[in-house]
Amino acid sequence: MSTLTIWHWLVIGLGGGLGAMARFATVSWLNRLHGSQFPWGTFSVNVVGSFIMGLAFVFFTLKYPQLPGTWRAFVLVGVLGAFTTFSSFALEALSLFQQQQLTLALMYLVASVIVCMIAVSAGYGLGKFIF
Repeated sequence: MSTLTIWHWLVIGLGGGLGAMARFATVSWLNRLHGSQFPWGTFSVNVVGSFIMGLAFVFFTLKYPQLPGTWRAFVLVGVLGAFTTFSSFALEALSLFQQQQLTLALMYLVASVIVCMIAVSAGYGLGKFIF
């Protein structure tokens, strides 16, 4: 991996800001639109973001690897990383599957969901206790 310059950090930050605003707007709009208890907004950004992550990864890595790394960082890490971190999780799991690391991929998928549910529950419980 190459050394990140201040320019990389600024590009990632700009992309992250745009991705976070896009997530907030999309989630708010879809949740208002559907008005159900199911979190359609978050579900939708996770699915759409994961799909775009797959497209963008192929675009920047396979089709146009000669493009500056800052563009890849802006889109993949910044915009999509902030739009949905689930897309990064999905891409990492796919990478493990493609490397024929099936056991590791399944462990990563299951452990991530279960451990994160435990972590959010623990944080919730601790937060209720302290605050």
